[in-house]
Amino acid sequence: MTTLAARAPGARMRDPRRVLSLAWTLAFTDWKLRFYGSVLGYVWTLARPFAFFGVIYVVFTQIANLGEGIRYYGAYVLMSMVLFQFFSEVTNQSVTCLTARENLLRKMRFPRLVIPLSVVMTALLNLGMTLVAVLIFAIIAGVTPHWGWFELPLLIALLSAFAIGVGMLLSVLFIRYRDIQPIWEVTTQMLFYASPILYVATIVPEEYQRPYMANPIASVLTEMRHSFLDPTAAGAADAIGGWPRLLIPLAIIFGSLALGIWAFRREAPRIAEHL
Repeated sequence: MTTLAARAPGARMRDPRRVLSLAWTLAFTDWKLRFYGSVLGYVWTLARPFAFFGVIYVVFTQIANLGEGIRYYGAYVLMSMVLFQFFSEVTNQSVTCLTARENLLRKMRFPRLVIPLSVVMTALLNLGMTLVAVLIFAIIAGVTPHWGWFELPLLIALLSAFAIGVGMLLSVLFIRYRDIQPIWEVTTQMLFYASPILYVATIVPEEYQRPYMANPIASVLTEMRHSFLDPTAAGAADAIGGWPRLLIPLAIIFGSLALGIWAFRREAPRIAEHL
């Protein structure tokens, strides 16, 4: 006789196309509902990063002069904030994504992996909309399109992998430990200031720069500056001390992804029991 855990829907992708289709349907539905009844719709998606950027840009360029000597500083800060907001949205939404879908989890049999994947897809839809405006802003600021722009999807994919791994781990931890939500909110704020968003990584003192670049977000944003904005600026490999050292942030990214998948698959059959 099969046990309840054996018969319970897990996280395995026996039919990847079905899992991705279900996740996309759920994500697109959530995305449309976000703008349902909203007159401004798309404008609200842009309001948060651009409003925050406006304040930051005035304070750090006109008052603190932090951007002095940094080429395309405004475009860098805006793009960095948008990418970090994507990471923050995925991880913060993932914390409560399972409890928010409690009715579905209790009443329907489907791969549980659909839920965290839908969170990522929704965030990617928001990111795609915002990036259109960011690209226009960058061109207006004087950034010339070049071949390095094709590296941006790869950087977003790496950031997505990191966010997915952390998000899945947080989602299953929150089922058992509800303190995870406030802890992660504080951690996200710490990551914001510990990552090169309002400044560039090259201003970090040399003795701390290599350990600092082990942060995957720092590596992604530094390489984004090099490939997207200013090819003359130091890339992630230069800032961390050579291409072999890039294995450190890459190991953290894929290690987090592997850990998140393992934890989610382990807890998936028992998720409904702990809600």
